[in-house]
Amino acid sequence: MGSQTGGEGQEERQRLADRILSVLEDIIYWAIAVMLVVGSAALLVSQFNTMLRLRNTPTNTIMLEILDGLLLIFIFVELLYAVRTSLRSHEIVVEPFLIVGMLAGIKEIVVLSVEAATLLPKGPEFSRAVVEIGVLGGVVLVLAVAAFILRDRSSRREDPGERVIEEEAAQAD
Repeated sequence: MGSQTGGEGQEERQRLADRILSVLEDIIYWAIAVMLVVGSAALLVSQFNTMLRLRNTPTNTIMLEILDGLLLIFIFVELLYAVRTSLRSHEIVVEPFLIVGMLAGIKEIVVLSVEAATLLPKGPEFSRAVVEIGVLGGVVLVLAVAAFILRDRSSRREDPGERVIEEEAAQAD
């Protein structure tokens, strides 16, 4: 009988530790979400300032700067989605990170493409930039295929975040 009580005490301590760690995990995810929201807002303000500061600059330079910043904001928002999904389902979802990788690759391709145009007279540097653009393009393609495969598989399964919401709604009734 004493061993059962010891086992029950151990199980209770494990449940308590699990609850504490779950709350701490949620707190950390919320802190990350707040930082991503604040960072996104700061980047948006920065983009407006860039637009105003560069109004006497050639249009293609302004557009490149703004596109570069907006792609960074998209990365922040996609990471925020990943955090939100993790908070809802308590599972890490891979697809938002693949999208972040694609956005980061596309962002670098855009920047390198514009820089490569200025490097045309400098043969080896231009060649290196073209190779880097090609490698980044390949990485973006691989990430896109992986995201497509994951989306195809997940369409056959239910979304864990949606399952949690449905369970909470059922418990509320």
